[in-house]
Amino acid sequence: MALAVLLASASLVAAAPSLVARQAITPLTTAEIDVFTPYTYYAAAGYCTPATTLAWNCGTNCEANPDFEPVAAGGDGNSVQYWYVGWDPKLETVIVAHQGTNTSQLLPVLTDASFVLESLNATLFPGVSSSVKAHSGFANEQAKTATTILSAVQTAISKYGAKNVTLVGHSLGAALALLDSVYLPLHVSGVTFSTVTYGMPRVGNLDFADLASDRPISHINNKWVLLWLLLIDPVPTLPYQFMGYVHPTGEIHIEDSGAWDNCPGMDNPSTLCSTGDVPTLLNGNVNDHDGPYNGVEITCS
Repeated sequence: MALAVLLASASLVAAAPSLVARQAITPLTTAEIDVFTPYTYYAAAGYCTPATTLAWNCGTNCEANPDFEPVAAGGDGNSVQYWYVGWDPKLETVIVAHQGTNTSQLLPVLTDASFVLESLNATLFPGVSSSVKAHSGFANEQAKTATTILSAVQTAISKYGAKNVTLVGHSLGAALALLDSVYLPLHVSGVTFSTVTYGMPRVGNLDFADLASDRPISHINNKWVLLWLLLIDPVPTLPYQFMGYVHPTGEIHIEDSGAWDNCPGMDNPSTLCSTGDVPTLLNGNVNDHDGPYNGVEITCS
């Protein structure tokens, strides 16, 4: 798969700051950028209601992947984020997508505000060290659907003879996708997992970032981003590093020029990457959070 090759090259091993500084920040080619576009549409479709998603008739963003075959979907968009699982025969991968933050609903906002780091659930994440910690709100949200999504993924793998599973999401949905990227491989073998996220907040501590970086991942951030000060919608600059949070490897930062740059290491401090580009919340622009990502706005349209 083109995506697997691209993610493998983009997901560089975490390095000491001095080494990160010496690693080249390289732009993606137009062809490499285009590889991500189907997954961008899948992340956008995560904002649609499950019934609409299963009918696969939720507008332009669904029509962009017309061969998609839904397997399962759920959530209510409030107490449980929407999610869906299905098969893309063209990309030859199972797709697992999560809804992002819906600021019109209170409970997702409260989920985002739970900034405490906690060890992962030992039942859901067997064998994972207690030193691996994640944002409690994100972890609690992921736990609500973990086993149901696992069952749906197993069904899709069996039904289509799948060898690849791709996890996608935007904002809060990106955080849930990253947690699933650690969770699902603990329970499913014989397939390759890849993760593509957009506008992803920091999800866990350094040990979590190390574990998440063991698998192919690209987290794509669009220009500058900003916190909704009252609604607390987390974006790539949040939660703060001083609180113990670290991004995994695999960042791709879309510059103001429109160039897409690979940013090696974790939280690369270069001004070509999110951490260096947005030193304070006042430097951001919330309008960039939903896109465009190569021309795609991440909304249910």
